[in-house]
Amino acid sequence: MPNPPNTNLRAFNLAVQTLLKNPSQFLPHLTIPTITHLPEQVGPSIAANLKLQPTEVSKTKVPTIRALVLDKDNTLCHPKTTTFPPQILDKLHALRTSHTSPFNREQHPDSILIVSNRAGSHPRYDAEVRELEERLSGLRIPVFRLPEGSEKKPFCGDEVLEWFRERGVVKGADEIAVVGDRLGTDVLMAARMGSWSVWCRDGVTEGVDPKDVRPGMNLLEKMEVWVERYLRESKGLKAPPPSGWDRQ
Repeated sequence: MPNPPNTNLRAFNLAVQTLLKNPSQFLPHLTIPTITHLPEQVGPSIAANLKLQPTEVSKTKVPTIRALVLDKDNTLCHPKTTTFPPQILDKLHALRTSHTSPFNREQHPDSILIVSNRAGSHPRYDAEVRELEERLSGLRIPVFRLPEGSEKKPFCGDEVLEWFRERGVVKGADEIAVVGDRLGTDVLMAARMGSWSVWCRDGVTEGVDPKDVRPGMNLLEKMEVWVERYLRESKGLKAPPPSGWDRQ
């Protein structure tokens, strides 16, 4: 029986429905050029970006981020490869070895998980998973294996949350930040699972003018950039905090 194509039509339909019914969920909580710009303390940066204010219920409105979900293609590696650009590998090393990092490999060994719609999504990519985990063996960063019968991003949020819960990393989804280059998969998955989202606007390409788009983007990727800019600049929208978080 031939392998099914690596398509995600249902994710595209969800993106369209979200833009029509609840467009603010299409926006990230924090935007950075590439993952090399990811702050070690993600929560305060999200709070500053969204201008979260204290309430009568909570004296502070800074998210506590205990876990990172990292996309692979065009976030950690060039698409369909397992080779990490040196600056990205340096960033991962810093996140896993810094004594002040919430994602230190000794203190918090299960705090980072790669979740890809390629590697780990189907047995035909098992060789890619092995290569990734071998390259990252010193940092102890695993690749999520999508359970049989589960759907790819943005629909596997419950399974990812359960992975962290089983290991005692988080109690709730609002302690997770999803980091990736796609609004229609990474950001929407964060919105669906009740997590925070960090958008790597330029993928793995450094030095892109914020007013421009990175070279080599396909039409769908360009449309996401244009839509994000329109919703944020023309409509004045911003990403809402995860459901229920503001009532803690």
